[in-house]
Amino acid sequence: MADPHVRVVATNGVRLHVRVAGPEGGPLVLLLHGFPEGSYGWRHQVPYLAAAGFRVWAPDQRGYGASAKPERIAAYDIDELADDVTGLIDAAGRSQAAVVGHDWGGVVAWHLARRAPERISKMVVLNVPHPSVMRAHLRTNLAQFRRSLYILAFQVPWLPERLLGHEDGRPLARAMVATSRPGTFAEDDLAAYRRSWSGPNAIRSMLDWYRAYARRPPALGRGLRVAVPTLLVWGAQDRFLGSEMARPSIELCDEGRLVLVESATHWLQHEEPERVNALIEAFLRDGVPRSDGSGV
Repeated sequence: MADPHVRVVATNGVRLHVRVAGPEGGPLVLLLHGFPEGSYGWRHQVPYLAAAGFRVWAPDQRGYGASAKPERIAAYDIDELADDVTGLIDAAGRSQAAVVGHDWGGVVAWHLARRAPERISKMVVLNVPHPSVMRAHLRTNLAQFRRSLYILAFQVPWLPERLLGHEDGRPLARAMVATSRPGTFAEDDLAAYRRSWSGPNAIRSMLDWYRAYARRPPALGRGLRVAVPTLLVWGAQDRFLGSEMARPSIELCDEGRLVLVESATHWLQHEEPERVNALIEAFLRDGVPRSDGSGV
């Protein structure tokens, strides 16, 4: 991570551990990680964006790493997670930030872009569909339903955390290795993840994100379109989320570009860091032409 400064930020009733790097006056970029990573998942992006002149905040979102781990499942409601992000923007002394989200971080980004678009200048989403597209494919796409069965398994109380936390989290680490390109995660990387999963209630709180979303999914009846300029980057070999959901998602954006990385998996920012970094930087600097709807 190039030893970024670490801050503890009080926001929305919790204390979040945030890695901060880059010039204080640079454009603010928030990096929102997914399951089961924490801020360490952006170790290739933080130093690059900081060196490019951006002010980078990479939080351990609630339930992860050194951040607070509330005990109630309702504390991981998607509105609470989005409020954490706006609280971080406030704590940085800004009215807006660019938001980059992978996996669950992308879910939070999509939600925030619909709920409070005035707080996001631009959005980059890695391998996560628009929530309405995900919901539709779960109902009509048998292949995607099968890919998502692990979400149903995570609804079971206590057993998933017992299984995933066995042997200091090695089953969870093995799952990351099995679904990524060979050599993506070094042993040092996996050891860092296992340390972050070893604390009290660490795996339970990560799984509670899934449980809270299943209990109270966001309403999608109105305001499906996204006005925030959006870049969607998708690893086409994703074993969890089919790339057929990518184009319908970007078509719901008023200003959007889709980039498919054919050789990458769900873990594309680890597998293709140079390409992902360059895409993020170029988009944050220059934006998306309205005429670029295909984006591949």
